[in-house]
Amino acid sequence: MKMKNLSYILLLSLILIGCSSAKPKPVQETKQPNILFIMSDDHTKQAWGIYGGVLKDYVQNRNIERLANEGVVLENCLVSNSICTPSRATILTGQYSHRNGITTLGKGLSPAYNNIAKEMGKGGYQTSIIGKWHLKQEPSGFDYYCVLPGQGLYNNPIMKTQRKLERL
Repeated sequence: MKMKNLSYILLLSLILIGCSSAKPKPVQETKQPNILFIMSDDHTKQAWGIYGGVLKDYVQNRNIERLANEGVVLENCLVSNSICTPSRATILTGQYSHRNGITTLGKGLSPAYNNIAKEMGKGGYQTSIIGKWHLKQEPSGFDYYCVLPGQGLYNNPIMKTQRKLERL
């Protein structure tokens, strides 16, 4: 009986020594790109300065220019609905207005509706939205939000966050 126990102890010791001396496979780190999506409300493309045009020599957006040079600039795109609320819903949902149901300024996007923030969260991204929301209901799927309630004041605005209304 003692010999059998000694055999088990030796076998277990060999297994443990073998496991401890094995080199672990290197973990391949996947680095997700940072994504900063800037949507300007009611601007012509010339107002940015990065697209050229008649205002390019007058517009001073050094940080926007740096981001454009280091990232991606959308140069050939269009909106499916030029009204701001339906346009935002289209960008968030990836669906045309007649599919997501937001066809006018008066409609709001239900928090239950799937959106890009929810999908990016599943992929390990932290998401936030700051600025004009205009989709009536509480923003959903974002880790953080700080949005204008309704149309909002653009000068010294009061912003809505998950916690409260606050002045920035």
